[in-house]
Amino acid sequence: MTPPTTDTDRLHLARALELAAQGRGRVSPNPMVGAVITRDGEVVAEGWHSEYGAPHAEVEAIAAAGDADLSGATLYVSLEPCCHTGKQPPCTDAILAAGIRRVVVASDDPTEKASGRGLGILRDEGVDVAVAGGELAARARLLNQPFRKQARTGRPWVLFKSAMTLDGKVATRAGDSKWISSTQSRERAHHWRAECDAVAVGIGTALADDPQLTARIPGVARQPRRVVFDSLARVPLDSQLVQAAADIPLTVVVSRAAPRTATDALETHGAEVIVATGANEPARVVSALDQLGAVGVASILLEGGPRLAGAFLDAGEIDELRLFLAPIVLGGRTARDPLEGEGVETISEALRALTLDCDRVGEDLLVSARLKEW
Repeated sequence: MTPPTTDTDRLHLARALELAAQGRGRVSPNPMVGAVITRDGEVVAEGWHSEYGAPHAEVEAIAAAGDADLSGATLYVSLEPCCHTGKQPPCTDAILAAGIRRVVVASDDPTEKASGRGLGILRDEGVDVAVAGGELAARARLLNQPFRKQARTGRPWVLFKSAMTLDGKVATRAGDSKWISSTQSRERAHHWRAECDAVAVGIGTALADDPQLTARIPGVARQPRRVVFDSLARVPLDSQLVQAAADIPLTVVVSRAAPRTATDALETHGAEVIVATGANEPARVVSALDQLGAVGVASILLEGGPRLAGAFLDAGEIDELRLFLAPIVLGGRTARDPLEGEGVETISEALRALTLDCDRVGEDLLVSARLKEW
């Protein structure tokens, strides 16, 4: 029987979650993990997974303890300790070697190579193991939604971001969309780019805006992969996206109809080309996500346009929405909506948000809706 957690346990686990969040945008495709070690009621050391390939949170906390005697200590960790060898050795080995006798975790690891095995190994070696429930467990799961979705489906977690007017338009009838959102909202979106593994747009956006799709904020640790859904490989070779492909990864998602000369030219300029298969756009979205997930892309910021966003929605592959609502009105029956695609026929078929939050960003209203939980 799993021992219950106490108020003290929950306090230290909450701190482990705070520590874990410091790895945001740095550790993917690994999960964000934080750890706290206590002995005789006092905090001895803390640690977190700081970047992909670096030591895990448990090992960092043990190292931070220095020469302190950890025999009989308690380890609080936001995610089940690993028991397999990857870029780092098993954390279970380090825990046992340190003499830690109690481990309290906030959430499970859903990957096939883990999924309770680490906790089983610790129990077999006489370690007292407790698993949190309730709000802390939910917070721990939400912290690592990209990791959890990829573990369960093989596909990246998708965050759809858009800026719209009060009447729900993302561009005028003439196609003008710069700038609907405020400077502060656009700065917030650059932080989301830095936190995600990839930024995705459709060929319409790529042709109309010639975007860079980079995270332009001070101190960014890495740039996201740029992904263009471009069925006929029409991305211009002199575009900013292709010109920077040697330094910042660019993936162009094409269909089987794309001319070989065009895809060869893109690859010669440093872009990666993947062929998405399927009978329709939603099926090709799933095919592309399967291939992106297979190369370690765990999260995607989907920035449009409306046709591509609609295909993602029809495919059931939008996990969260973040919509900037600007205090302007456009009108016009041919002005663009944020999501096109087929949609549903009846209200009863509509996808209902699990959570809904609102926040002021500059003069805009940011509406965030979580559609799925993994």
